[in-house]
Amino acid sequence: MDGKMLARLGAIVFVAVAVTATAIEMTRKQDALASPSARQQQREGDPLRESQRRCQQLGQQAASDPECLRVWAETRDRFLGHAPAPVAPAASASTEGQ
Repeated sequence: MDGKMLARLGAIVFVAVAVTATAIEMTRKQDALASPSARQQQREGDPLRESQRRCQQLGQQAASDPECLRVWAETRDRFLGHAPAPVAPAASASTEGQ
C-alpha cells in the first residue's frame, strides 16, 4: 500500500466515524427534548403520584397510615404488572372472623 492509498483510507474512516457520531448526537438531542414533556404530563395526570408524594412527606408516620399502605400496595402492583385484587367489603370480613 502506498502513502496516497493509506491517506485516502484514513480520510474515509475519519468521515465515517464523524457522520456516525453526528447521527448519534442528533438522535440523543431529539430524545432529550421529547422526554421532559412526557414526564411532565405523567406527573400532572397521575393521582397515585400525588398520593406517593403525600406519603413521602409524612415520613415515619406513613408506615401506620392506612391510605399510604394502600398507595404502596397499588404502586407495587403497578410495578409488578399485577391486576389490583378485589377488595372485600368490611362487613363480610368482620362476620367471617366470628
